[in-house]
Amino acid sequence: MAFAENTSPFQEFSEGLADALEQVSGSIVAVQGRRRFACSGLCWQPGVIVTADYVLKRESALTVTLPNGETVSAELVGRDPALDLVVLRVEGVDLPVPERSDSAQLRVGQLAIAAGRSLETGLSASLGILSNLGGAWRTLQGRTIDRFIRPDVTLYPSLLGGALIDTQGRIIGINLSGPRNWPITVPAETLDRVVETLLQSGQIPRGYLGIGLQPVVLPPGLQESLNLTEDIGVLVVSLEPGSPADQAGILIGDILLKLGEQPVANLQDVQAALDADTVGQSLQAQIVRGGQLIEVTLTVGERPQRGRC
Repeated sequence: MAFAENTSPFQEFSEGLADALEQVSGSIVAVQGRRRFACSGLCWQPGVIVTADYVLKRESALTVTLPNGETVSAELVGRDPALDLVVLRVEGVDLPVPERSDSAQLRVGQLAIAAGRSLETGLSASLGILSNLGGAWRTLQGRTIDRFIRPDVTLYPSLLGGALIDTQGRIIGINLSGPRNWPITVPAETLDRVVETLLQSGQIPRGYLGIGLQPVVLPPGLQESLNLTEDIGVLVVSLEPGSPADQAGILIGDILLKLGEQPVANLQDVQAALDADTVGQSLQAQIVRGGQLIEVTLTVGERPQRGRC
């Protein structure tokens, strides 16, 4: 690489990072609810802002501070608490939609920049590397994320809900606070799907049975008598009247072993089996009741927001 006269390679490198940040800066806003802390947001479609649910929570009176310093009102279109994402709409605002990075081309060790906007100080950033990459995974609430991306960046409060970008200024995804407050990036592919659904319906549909569950170890004698390959199931500890499980004849004390063809050993397994495609569909449940193995057919309902399984 050729460098300008009297310019060091380090200065060229530094200027390149600043250029990458500047390329996406016009798409990053600051979002303010009625809480003490604000967070960042990113223009995902014309007039559509994606940001973090963690800071906003139930707030409805929202404002967005644009890159030029102007503050405008924002309408909350939809939220996905399981992914900690909120979609806002701003009228009469023309912000650029940033270019997306191809997550399939990401490599551990590549540089990445967490970009955000603060109400007090404006554009902010944190430099790090992609410390860990993986395949598709599920959140504790059963939501599928297309790729595991963990950046080694310092996620200051103003950077929450902001963008992770590559050194060419392309969007890798949105930065959120994951388990143990480690930064987690929701990739662009997942955001495209979630944003489209929230714009259409305001929430992400999830399957719903209306039962409270807890894991339980199956006694060896029961495993042997029923010829079971599973050693853990989930015990039904509560049942909502009139729910899909109630209508199907599920009883408190039943031990759920399978939903469809999938064994269930914990709450996350059950939630994973109740994705949006199962709503309104019949699902076979394998159950231990009174020492006997039975099958029950359930018609999956749609889970209320923040509801149980």
